[in-house]
Amino acid sequence: MNSATGQPIQKMTFGRMPKPWISFNLATGELVTADRVHVGKPAPGKFIAPVEVWVTLKS
Repeated sequence: MNSATGQPIQKMTFGRMPKPWISFNLATGELVTADRVHVGKPAPGKFIAPVEVWVTLKS
């Protein structure tokens, strides 16, 4: 999610839980910094929880 607009940017798969201070590249090549990490509730009977990472574009 873009922190400025609140709109989703892209879906990603993380092997581990992302830290709120990490920087990574989007598929478009833009460098972003994670601001907030929100962990949702897993669906009934499931183990995997949805995670929203709010990011800010780095200049």
